[in-house]
Amino acid sequence: MANPEKLLDLPLEEVIGDRFGIYSKYIIQERALPDVRDGLKPVQRRILYAMHQDGNTHEKPFRKSAKTVGNVIGNYHPHGDTSVYDAMVRLSQDWKVRNVLIEMHGNNGSLDGDPPAAMRYTEARLSPIASELLRDIDRHTVDFVPNFDDTTEEPIVLPSRFPNLLVNGSTGISAGYATDIPPHHLGEVIDGAIMVMEKPDCTVGDLMTVIKGPDFPTGGIVQGIDGIKKAYRTGKGKIVVRGRSTIEPLKGGREQIVITELPYEVNKANLVKKMEELRLDRKVEGIAEVRDETDRTGTRVIIEMKKDGDAAGVLNYFYKNTDLQITYNFNMVAIVNKTPKLMGLKDILAAYIEHQKEVVTRRSAFDLKKAKERQHIVEGLIKAVSILDDVIQTIRASKDKKDAKHNLSEQYGFTDAQAEAIVNLQLYRLTNTDIQTLQQEADELKETIAHLEAVLGSEKMLIKVIKKELNTVKKKYAAERRTTIEHDIEEIKIDLEVMVASEDVMVALTKDGYIKRSSLRSFAASNGEDAAMKETDRMLLQQEMNTTDTLLVFTNKGHYLYLPVHEMPDKRWKELGQHVANLVPIDEDEEVVQAIAVKDFEEDLYLSFITKNGMIKRTELKQYQAQRRSKPLVALKLKDNDECIDVHLTDGSANIVIATRLGYGLWFDEQEAGLVGPRASGVKAVNLKDGDVVAGGKVFWPEEKPDLFIATQRGSVKKMAIAKTLEKSSRARRGLVMLRELKKSPHRIAGIEIVNDEDTMMLRTEKDTKVPVKVSELRSTDRYNNGSFVIDQDESGDVIEIWKNLK
Repeated sequence: MANPEKLLDLPLEEVIGDRFGIYSKYIIQERALPDVRDGLKPVQRRILYAMHQDGNTHEKPFRKSAKTVGNVIGNYHPHGDTSVYDAMVRLSQDWKVRNVLIEMHGNNGSLDGDPPAAMRYTEARLSPIASELLRDIDRHTVDFVPNFDDTTEEPIVLPSRFPNLLVNGSTGISAGYATDIPPHHLGEVIDGAIMVMEKPDCTVGDLMTVIKGPDFPTGGIVQGIDGIKKAYRTGKGKIVVRGRSTIEPLKGGREQIVITELPYEVNKANLVKKMEELRLDRKVEGIAEVRDETDRTGTRVIIEMKKDGDAAGVLNYFYKNTDLQITYNFNMVAIVNKTPKLMGLKDILAAYIEHQKEVVTRRSAFDLKKAKERQHIVEGLIKAVSILDDVIQTIRASKDKKDAKHNLSEQYGFTDAQAEAIVNLQLYRLTNTDIQTLQQEADELKETIAHLEAVLGSEKMLIKVIKKELNTVKKKYAAERRTTIEHDIEEIKIDLEVMVASEDVMVALTKDGYIKRSSLRSFAASNGEDAAMKETDRMLLQQEMNTTDTLLVFTNKGHYLYLPVHEMPDKRWKELGQHVANLVPIDEDEEVVQAIAVKDFEEDLYLSFITKNGMIKRTELKQYQAQRRSKPLVALKLKDNDECIDVHLTDGSANIVIATRLGYGLWFDEQEAGLVGPRASGVKAVNLKDGDVVAGGKVFWPEEKPDLFIATQRGSVKKMAIAKTLEKSSRARRGLVMLRELKKSPHRIAGIEIVNDEDTMMLRTEKDTKVPVKVSELRSTDRYNNGSFVIDQDESGDVIEIWKNLK
């Protein structure tokens, strides 16, 4: 009868948790993270060890990669051949690894991300420096464990004659842990390790006098000493890596940017493609061509400029918007005592030194044992030579080898090992020369044993040996540093001219919020006709601007929209345009009240805001320059159902006139309102009666001697010479009455405007009647005059809005 099934009654979450825990432990320890001692992940260690065992070393010919991969899979790493070959290829790529551990013949990939040739085509062998990782592995320097099928053994770590973890770096992702350790300069790292041995209490600052920072195989420039210092102290830190480039002159006054080194692990083909896309999409201006001229002599990417192109500006744009500059985040996690640990620079060096102490101690113990065994044999041989005739006679009288050994031990006191050596001795070794050689060997063995015992008996001697071996590796393999370290991270400033082709255009914005820009050619072709808009709409702004300018659009809710001209929809003059809500989302009930064109935010100019409830706020224009523009920004803070009704750009010397619905007018200097920040609500401009609101607030310059145009809800208009009819006062007062109060059907101000005789004013009524009024046809009146009627209120309804005709 078959065995019944054994079922465990366990909750699912417990089973999954348990299984995932086992899996996590496996991939953390056995797959994705490097060991702090030799800087290798298990698959890399197995590849190097398999090649070493196979004699596939640097002084021998290259061997097919497929043979090595098969060897690794068959003996040590029972996983897919692709993963083994990929790991093998990476160890041979001199743009990924600072000191390559495998030399490869054939296509082993490229900076452009091309795949390597299949393993049946490529050939490989260990590099000279890889042999330093494996040196002395057969002298009991490290522990071995059985392989997966118990047919052979593999090392759990390599002896590692240099601090490979820092020299070649590492990158990997496992469950709950990731590691990113950049490559460093071999000579610097060895100097750092020696410093830690000589001065165990040295600081990160001391170490950074020798280990300057990462040294990437692709070179480049690293910026941010503070980030390096933090990473070396804590294991985590951030630096900026940028490509190396120069600007070269060309014929005809043009320039070209030449990029010769890229940031670490950046795909060159993708970078060139991205640069070309930015050029084609006209995100950046002034580039004639981007091309890749890389050949066997090295990386060379050319960005050729047009005649008026700004090479330095384009380079900055590419630093900011492509992988020509990247941020590298240190995350120095390695396996220490079978546990993942985030480590600083000194921790890593200290762990490596401890490993070396163990390696040298174990090697010395192994060599000492061998030396003592040999010394014992040599002593026996010397003794045998001194009584040679007797020894020969004894051997000749013996029955066989076993008997000879027994007789030698019995008669002359030789040990079993010595007797074995004597009976195996070849006759030619009995010459006079060989006796001298034996004596010389005995003396050498005595010295060797004394030295090894000294090493094993003294920490100082042990460290001396490690230092000597490290210096030998440094002398043999250290090359020039490739990466330049710069102290500060440079702030990249991009001129708008680099991103935008400078072009004069006509910009139009309507009161209902429809916006567009048109070429001057399209505008000229319309013969001065109005831009297309809805019947009920009117033009709020129509102005010639440059694509490098910015339009600030203000709403009644105290917001402003930051609209660079080059981002506005480009339409023909006769087309409607696009609603601003499509560019920046605003509320359905939010209305546009004013638009101001800005060429330069750094000019000493100010924005003055007037609100319905009688507040005024003045802020420097530069405070309204925005980086983010995807949503409405705060222009001023509004209280208690207040609304922004007027916004003006001033130079600090303007005068302000405010009119209230009930007919009061107040005139004062703009400087009466002090400067505040963008989010402030400002100060009181006019002292309102109960039930009164501001009908309008306008600015003027006294030297212009302008008139004030007033329209009432009953359709009456008048103009007043401000200087003659109003008294200049200070803010927060009631002001002077500008209309004669009538008991029956009193006039209420619908709007005001500062005008000259050339202006034409437009009035709009409730029933959407639009009435033009030429200012030159109005005579100036005093404050107590209610003006003259230009519309029939009974027929058209109240006047609800007035504006200056822009044509």
